[in-house]
Amino acid sequence: MPNPKRRFSKTRTKKKRTHYKATVAQIAVCSNCGAPVRFHRVCGECGFYRGKEAVQKTAAV
Repeated sequence: MPNPKRRFSKTRTKKKRTHYKATVAQIAVCSNCGAPVRFHRVCGECGFYRGKEAVQKTAAV
């Protein structure tokens, strides 16, 4: 396979990477309790995911 004859400059490398940005996490509302939840995650408050109980939550004493 061919290899580059010269290395890329630091500026050119950084220009290439300008589109790699962190994005804000998308937030949904739990259909069971109404708590804010990240998409495709089990609700931390009630343990439901897509209307079904995924994790059984116990009351802490």
